[in-house]
Amino acid sequence: MAEPRVTDSMVKKRLMSWPQHPPGLPAVGPLDARWLRGRPIENEALNPYLKIPGSERLRTVPDGLWLNFGGTYAEPFVDIFCVEACGTLQNLLDKRYRFAPRISSLMAYCPLLWLQSPVIANDPTPRWRATGVIRKSPTSALSFPVRDIRVMYGLNTKLYKGFLKNQVPQPHELFVPMETLTAKNSDKDPAIRALVARAAVTGNFLVVV
Repeated sequence: MAEPRVTDSMVKKRLMSWPQHPPGLPAVGPLDARWLRGRPIENEALNPYLKIPGSERLRTVPDGLWLNFGGTYAEPFVDIFCVEACGTLQNLLDKRYRFAPRISSLMAYCPLLWLQSPVIANDPTPRWRATGVIRKSPTSALSFPVRDIRVMYGLNTKLYKGFLKNQVPQPHELFVPMETLTAKNSDKDPAIRALVARAAVTGNFLVVV
């Protein structure tokens, strides 16, 4: 019997129930604070996206995107955690290329209405204030340089088994079966939380002070 097909739309629907910080990463801490979920949210038109500086057309629109704001008012930046659902090898190769280490910078574009909207429905705090790096209410969209990138790829069963057997992930990459991502309460899955925890900036340090 053929396995049920899991699509990227199913992944995005499940990610809507994930919290404001990637599960397994601390919501607050010395180096991992100010997380906000950029994608997916209810209104697709408000979703942040990634782009190369100066480009108006070539955009990277991850299925899931979390932004960890840091720096100062004068020099803000974001660390990002992305989730990408890949149903084919070609799709995986294309998305891995987009997140490959590069010399040129990557920018996180945050639409004005996303910045002005509340963090969550029952909390009136606007996102711009929750970032901690925007001094006053913005009047236009803002772009932030990306300091660090971590990506979790969700692969269908056949692709996942083939990658596990024949490939080696890059240091910024995590891989999971797509069915694990779409499972009910996947953000509470201990295995997913343990895997995502490896993406913390503090994960490369012996002791955090």
